[in-house]
Amino acid sequence: MVREISAGGVVVRQKDGDWWVAAIELPEASRAATDLPKRAARARAKTVLCLPKGLVDAGEKALDAALREVREETGITAALITKLADIKYVYVRSWGDGERVFKIVSFYLLRYESGRIDEISDEMRIEVARAKWVRLEEAPKLLAYRGEKQMAQQALEYLSAHAEVESGAR
Repeated sequence: MVREISAGGVVVRQKDGDWWVAAIELPEASRAATDLPKRAARARAKTVLCLPKGLVDAGEKALDAALREVREETGITAALITKLADIKYVYVRSWGDGERVFKIVSFYLLRYESGRIDEISDEMRIEVARAKWVRLEEAPKLLAYRGEKQMAQQALEYLSAHAEVESGAR
């Protein structure tokens, strides 16, 4: 079994008294399943909302990878608040060799610093259809993957317990 190490960010900002989180929509091409029956293909055609994340490059620290992935996939820069957790799961590659992969993703709670959401390179559009802000309170229901739903919930709980974060958020 192959191992993959990734890192991602739960980037938050406060606006109009609410916490918002940066999320990405996967492009249609990565959601399309041409070998599925029509009913299943239609079911998969709905929007897939995720947190920005990606592989940690050789020699790169997980936090640096998370900050880089956030910048590449959303167009914004962020700063560390705290590490949330590592999520672990196994998946089967749907491309190439079809091998089973054991994946660990380190997620960090990050505070928005600058940039405009969805201002990303044309090359990145292969991975990201668009980036947008969603209410953090709604994120556990909107995100597609269980581990990411948990990260959004943990971010909500952390921010509720640490009012001091609010004063530094933009």
